[in-house]
Amino acid sequence: MKLISLLQRHVSRTKKPKLQLRFFSYTNQQTPTQHELDQTFASFHSLPSIPCLNLLGLCKSTGSLKAFHALLIVDGLTNDKCNTKLVSMYGSFGHVKYARSVFDSMPNPDFYSFQVMIRWYFLNDLYKDIVEFYKCMRKRLKEHDNFVFSKVLKACCELRDIDEGMKVHCEIVKVGGPDSFVLTGLVDMYAKCRDIGSSRQVFDETLDKNVVSWTSMIAGYVQNDCAQEGLVLFNRMREGFVEGNQITLGSLVTACAKLRALHQGKWLHGYILKIGIEINSHLVTALLDMYVKCGNIRDARSVFDELCSIDLVSWTAMIVGYTQSGYPDKALKLFTDKKWADFFPNHVTIASVLSASAQLGNLNMGRMVHSLGIRLGLEDYTVINALVDMYAKCHVIADARYIFETTSEKDVIAWNSIISGLDDNVSPDAVTLVSVISACASLGAVQVGSSLHAYSTKQGLLSSNVYVGTALLNFYAKCGDAQSARMVFDAMREKNTVTWSAMIGGYGMQGDGGGSLALFSDMLNEEVQPNEVIFTTILSACSHTGMVGEGWKCFYSMCRDFKFVPSMKHYVCMVDLLARAGRLEEALEFMENMPIEPDVSLFGAFLHGCGLYSRFDLGEVMIKKMLELHPDKACYYVLVSNLYASDGRWIRVNQVRELMKQRGLSKSPGCSLVDLDIANDFSFSRVVSLA
Repeated sequence: MKLISLLQRHVSRTKKPKLQLRFFSYTNQQTPTQHELDQTFASFHSLPSIPCLNLLGLCKSTGSLKAFHALLIVDGLTNDKCNTKLVSMYGSFGHVKYARSVFDSMPNPDFYSFQVMIRWYFLNDLYKDIVEFYKCMRKRLKEHDNFVFSKVLKACCELRDIDEGMKVHCEIVKVGGPDSFVLTGLVDMYAKCRDIGSSRQVFDETLDKNVVSWTSMIAGYVQNDCAQEGLVLFNRMREGFVEGNQITLGSLVTACAKLRALHQGKWLHGYILKIGIEINSHLVTALLDMYVKCGNIRDARSVFDELCSIDLVSWTAMIVGYTQSGYPDKALKLFTDKKWADFFPNHVTIASVLSASAQLGNLNMGRMVHSLGIRLGLEDYTVINALVDMYAKCHVIADARYIFETTSEKDVIAWNSIISGLDDNVSPDAVTLVSVISACASLGAVQVGSSLHAYSTKQGLLSSNVYVGTALLNFYAKCGDAQSARMVFDAMREKNTVTWSAMIGGYGMQGDGGGSLALFSDMLNEEVQPNEVIFTTILSACSHTGMVGEGWKCFYSMCRDFKFVPSMKHYVCMVDLLARAGRLEEALEFMENMPIEPDVSLFGAFLHGCGLYSRFDLGEVMIKKMLELHPDKACYYVLVSNLYASDGRWIRVNQVRELMKQRGLSKSPGCSLVDLDIANDFSFSRVVSLA
């Protein structure tokens, strides 16, 4: 008899049922519809004491599950087994938050309950939640198994979280008995986190190596730019009579592409055909890329033509191959072929076709592809960069500049494209030059900036346009060439406050505080009125050169003689000046007497001085005050971590980082740029004539 009938019979035997139920006559061969089930659950005010786990299995929608869950709560029939089933059911419907809510209501969840929750986090790609949940599990249970380890390692791998991955590794060693999945997970985790040495060590310690283990290690080598080692390891794998799979061979073909090893790549292609491995999209892309990078576009096209079924990935890969190999006409022909009319191009396809249009100078095709990209919503940074490049090379510099200027995040490629647009048929105006020179200053592109300096001089813009001159001066100052900056400064007929400020700051960045002060005096003698920015620059120069007395004089002069109200930047410069000079008590007193609330830069200046002079007593006083004011800002925890690191107190550093993770705070990654002989990447056609 069906469970609904059992429910109905039970309630009919009850002397005072809370609610008369609707009756359905279900035979052993009949199953209630979901609509009938939802109505039945909705009519209940309470549940009889029959196996709830079996009833839960009948719920085929979120609605019926929630209704049944509510009845369980009302009648107090929830227990750990029932809750674990609810966690599993909510997870199966994609409601992981509901599942976690049920889990959190369990007073004593067992190990299986933790496994169920981790499983649904994993199936929904919630890797950060897996790591945090595992930390909670470690605190409440001592049990572990290979299932949990493998899922947590995968999460660490996807998050590139080597710190947490190493902790899991320690737990694995402590518990012992890892299976091949866990060991492979360790190999993969270390490789993806760029620690190829640890990855190989785990691999070598694995006794029972299967194809997945070998594949993970080979892929790790290739991903970490150790392509040769990957090929050598493949030979060892074959000596052990282990055949590769699609992923193994795809990684090996990629290794050949990186090494430009056409002979080995062809051998691998033949090996793939010989052992009868199905050529999927991953392998197709790898083979096409290998032949293209090895300069063999004919074989790349043969691979494409021999495919049983061509999909978007292989079609795009062939278009990219033609574009990169200097066959833009063939790329456009393949793109416009009616045979592939059913394919909707992705951002890679659009960017590649735009590049082909740029190579041919085909503005009409470029505009059509631009329109198609807009209709398909494909406007990520690769497409934007390709559009800037296409319009610039088609000599429509106005459109290139419009797209460039309306882009919120400009990377090096975007700047490169707009600079390249300054060709023989386009005369850049002062506004363009200022924009491009400023980009060179930000990127540290010395060679390009120097070429633009020559162009500005040749066009007479250096002496006639104060903005171009100031941009060049600032460029040289930021690149550490104070001498060239001063030459530009002296060559300028007109100077404004920004010009003086840039030159004063240039001396300060080079540690020439005397030069900064002397130039400031010259500025006053020429009756140029300083502003707040000038004083910030002067105070910063004094700070970097240890000129405490001169710094105090400038600060007092700013307030008394020029009637400026100090801003936070001025206060930060003064604290930095005193802290760098070791006058930390004076800096602390200065901070306490400030009329405005200190911010992170001011705390950072003070703590930097504490680290320089090992005054951790004062530093910890400031830390306590700082975290009381701002407990939820990651930047303050970074300051604390840096202070402890300067004293070699690594345990405290790890404690601070752990606290950041617990509070969901993360440090924004920094970046740096180095100019390494890349003039050809940035240059435009007039550079040669400027020499």
